[in-house]
Amino acid sequence: MPHIMELLGKTKVVVKDGKVIEVGEPEIEWCPLFAKVRGIKRITSEEVRKNMEFRISDFGMFTDKRRLELEDFVGFGASEVMMTGLSRGLLDTTVTACEGAGTVISNNPVLVQGMGGRMSGLVETEAIGAIIKGIQERGGIVLDPSTAIMDPVAGVKKAAEHGHKKIAVTVAFSDTAKKCRELEAELGLDLVVIAVHVTGLDREEAQALVENSDIVTSCASKPIRDLVKPLAQVGTAVPLFALTQKGKELVIERAKDIKSPILINTMALPVLPEHKQPRELK
Repeated sequence: MPHIMELLGKTKVVVKDGKVIEVGEPEIEWCPLFAKVRGIKRITSEEVRKNMEFRISDFGMFTDKRRLELEDFVGFGASEVMMTGLSRGLLDTTVTACEGAGTVISNNPVLVQGMGGRMSGLVETEAIGAIIKGIQERGGIVLDPSTAIMDPVAGVKKAAEHGHKKIAVTVAFSDTAKKCRELEAELGLDLVVIAVHVTGLDREEAQALVENSDIVTSCASKPIRDLVKPLAQVGTAVPLFALTQKGKELVIERAKDIKSPILINTMALPVLPEHKQPRELK
């Protein structure tokens, strides 16, 4: 089974044996984040291929050479917020995804950032022994090392079985978020649900995701931008929105770790300068 990831405008990329074997068509043409970080002026299938090949050669994504300790990629990504939450004791553990391993439970801030900092939308993956070993050596628990299945709900359940209550979990679908909320009530947990990879969601799915999340990344989603009523927002080009008090506290805690100066102000949210948004929003 090959690995499938969606990146740079939700472009489907298939990787097998460390090689890119298929690249789809991008859904958007310009992303402010990748324009800034990688100098990509227009997203094309060729640019997506080059970016995926860069990730493979740079830190071993989808290979047994995968580095699991990486520097911060953005100031306020999902993994950066979770990393700070773990370091400060606001979270007991996290349930996230890593290629080659699937769903991973980890309370190691460095590992959480290493796995997730450069991760795009992982759709499907298969077990890579060296990645699983690296995660386990750093105290991470792989939900199913034999299949590398991605199942955030089962991940939350397993984290609870290990005695954790304050758990952050990343989800990409409203159905997953709802099931996590049901589990939270059933087991008496204190979950922080972080919605990721939201480009291309229809309005109904986006609404259900917003209703069941504490934090949501905006990606290139028009419905998310239209529907959020944030308590806090970080960034204005590809913003991250805190939708609940719990989410707000995590995001503000993260702000303490940012080295550059920060403006804190009160205003009506969201703030979305048109010229800075990804094009075209989906």
